[in-house]
Amino acid sequence: MATGKVTSKRAAKNASKTLSSPSTGGKSKSAAGSALSQYKAASRKTSAPAASAASKTLLDGRTSKASKSAAGSALAQSPSRKK
Repeated sequence: MATGKVTSKRAAKNASKTLSSPSTGGKSKSAAGSALSQYKAASRKTSAPAASAASKTLLDGRTSKASKSAAGSALAQSPSRKK
């Protein structure tokens, strides 16, 4: 089920910066790719591995603001884990 949320223009721009940076780590790029794929696409949602990467990106103190913006967007679009 889709969350109905989409990546904002600002977060998509930050995700693009994150993906094009050669010094960005794999987890940050995974989260950024997920966020960018959901730009203007409410039917898409973040996968569990991408959500995990986004969470780790947000917790890492070395991560840039652009990467954290993209990771936050990806995490906000992940399905809830309610059971």
